[in-house]
Amino acid sequence: MAAKKKAKKRRSPLTQMNYSLSPALAEIVGAKRATRPQVIKKLWHYIKAKKLQDSKKRRMICPDKKLAEVLGSRPMDMLKMAGALNKHIKK
Repeated sequence: MAAKKKAKKRRSPLTQMNYSLSPALAEIVGAKRATRPQVIKKLWHYIKAKKLQDSKKRRMICPDKKLAEVLGSRPMDMLKMAGALNKHIKK
């Protein structure tokens, strides 16, 4: 019998690119350059560590002083967070 081949997971070249981060975002993430998935992962780690999610509406992010420099001072839906990050991620 022939052995089954493992399917390779294809990754987009965009997810592997290192981007320059703004100073405000770099302070939260802890790096001056990172891939977009790394930025999102570290940003969520920061949000959860600081308990910045609304307790009743878990989709809402209530930024602290540091995060407000990146996302703005008003509470933001987590699905709109990626769009707000575009200003802070440069090629």
